[in-house]
Amino acid sequence: MNAPKIDRSRAEASGPLTLAIDIGGTGLKASVLDSAGRMIVPRVRVDTPHPCQPETLLAALEKLVAPLPPSDRISAGFPGVVRDGHVLTAPHFDGPGWSNYALAQALSERFGKPARVLNDAEVQGLGIVTGKGLEVVLTLGTGIGSAIFSNGRLAPHLELAHHPIHKDETYNEYVGDAARKAHGREKWNSRVRHMVDVVSSLIHFDVLYLGGGNSVHVEGRDLPPNVHIASNDAGITGGVQLWQERIWDWASQQT
Repeated sequence: MNAPKIDRSRAEASGPLTLAIDIGGTGLKASVLDSAGRMIVPRVRVDTPHPCQPETLLAALEKLVAPLPPSDRISAGFPGVVRDGHVLTAPHFDGPGWSNYALAQALSERFGKPARVLNDAEVQGLGIVTGKGLEVVLTLGTGIGSAIFSNGRLAPHLELAHHPIHKDETYNEYVGDAARKAHGREKWNSRVRHMVDVVSSLIHFDVLYLGGGNSVHVEGRDLPPNVHIASNDAGITGGVQLWQERIWDWASQQT
């Protein structure tokens, strides 16, 4: 893999540099961010290995980020429930090794720098939301990720992906990547619109953002005006926000 070209003006900017990693069920992506959350190099990507136990993932990430410039800290988004840096669920990765796995600690030890980890949809949301009103982020990828923000404050995580939405189908099954490939663009888009209606009835959001790799397949003309398609790069650029202490305030309020 060739070394990415560095934007020197950003690389030399003041403030710590963040190695931001977006872990997905299909792909692993990463870049280095300046203190404002801008990529100083183009992102790099490899396919996610399968099966993918923790050590397999760490080895793949080590290879992925090798050509990137040095950084001071790490942020990572993981497709599952994450609490206090531990993985509670890993629906896209097989094996028992993920149960309560201390991913933040493992990344820190592997790369020799402090690391923080959140659910991938939450990280993407941090790179998207405006901080005004009730904002919801749904990521369309291998499965469906979800995050909720109230006036910019991250709410406790809800796993909408595993709840029923149509007959006996969960969100993952109804609008995940397998459904897109099986039913084609038109029917999949109809399902996406139905999902938006269901989430609107459930949460009564002010704004909903559709992100993730499959958001490029969404036909926006029939979406409500308060539903927006977001850049998938936010799954990386949102990583800088994990180092803002206000993001963690909600956790102390839940105890």
